[in-house]
Amino acid sequence: MELHILEHRVRVLSLARPGLWLYTHPLIKLLFLPCRSRCKFFSLTETPEDYTLMVDEEGFKELPPSEFLQVAEATWLVMSVSHSGSVVQAAGVTKIARSVIAPLAEHHVSVLMLSTYQTDFILVREQDLSVVIHTLAQEFQIYREVGGEPVPVTEDDSSNGFPQTQHGPSPMVHPIQSPQNRFCVLTLDPETLPAVATTLIDVLFYSHSVPREAASGGSEPTSIPFFAFSLIEGYISIVMDAETQKKFPSDLLLTSSSGELWRMVRIGGQPLGFDECGIVAQIAGPLAAADISAYYISTFNFDHALVPEDEISSVIDILQRRQEVLASKDP
Repeated sequence: MELHILEHRVRVLSLARPGLWLYTHPLIKLLFLPCRSRCKFFSLTETPEDYTLMVDEEGFKELPPSEFLQVAEATWLVMSVSHSGSVVQAAGVTKIARSVIAPLAEHHVSVLMLSTYQTDFILVREQDLSVVIHTLAQEFQIYREVGGEPVPVTEDDSSNGFPQTQHGPSPMVHPIQSPQNRFCVLTLDPETLPAVATTLIDVLFYSHSVPREAASGGSEPTSIPFFAFSLIEGYISIVMDAETQKKFPSDLLLTSSSGELWRMVRIGGQPLGFDECGIVAQIAGPLAAADISAYYISTFNFDHALVPEDEISSVIDILQRRQEVLASKDP
């Protein structure tokens, strides 16, 4: 297998909902005019709390500082796994749970995930690159893109010997929720993006739904606002709930031949932060063991796994049992 370290240097930001109006123009430019901004890695995810942006350095220049914009300190590098020279089709994070996610967690490397229709992107902090290469060199042929060309990487190139062992906070047992939304994972031919521009702008900037609480009065929401759009190296990926999909022309949005619907597992009772390691592994590992596919989308405050709709009960059971085991090991 091959691990490719892409050229993108990504910043992760949180845009507060009240400040969305201030960023409408730069976001529309990033969404619809990437050639104007020269941004090649753009992801925007709406959650109940805020909007998470993952953008490369060119995209970051388009976003003026303000009281509404919170920027994570680290710069993140983007990696993808491929077999025989082709990028792995997302089905998704569970395919790399054992080979990538678990080893990095064991070496205290913090990871963000961005699953798209096309592939799964693994984001690691730039400062952790030598540890990443040392950890994964036995399993992968590692290449780093330079000027669009893959250049082989060896451990000696990155670390001048063995990197020092990293120590990070032990992973906590985070609560999970499963809102009732049914989600679609879709793509769109970039040439047809103008045809859905009005609808996309309406969904992102004007159709702000409020999450409905469960009728029982409990803390489990019946549904949440969640919409993810990414434009990465010319490929578009969209995650939206099935009700939102009805607003778009059905002949332009493309999905898998099965038209599968997905349910969400939302990880975290309070903001997760960026220093804790092993959060993705806690979810991806058990699902990989059960051979259950999952898309995984990290955001500024919480993580989100999308699993096949008919597997949601099994997933909740698996993860809750996993939590009980971890909780029993705490002193």
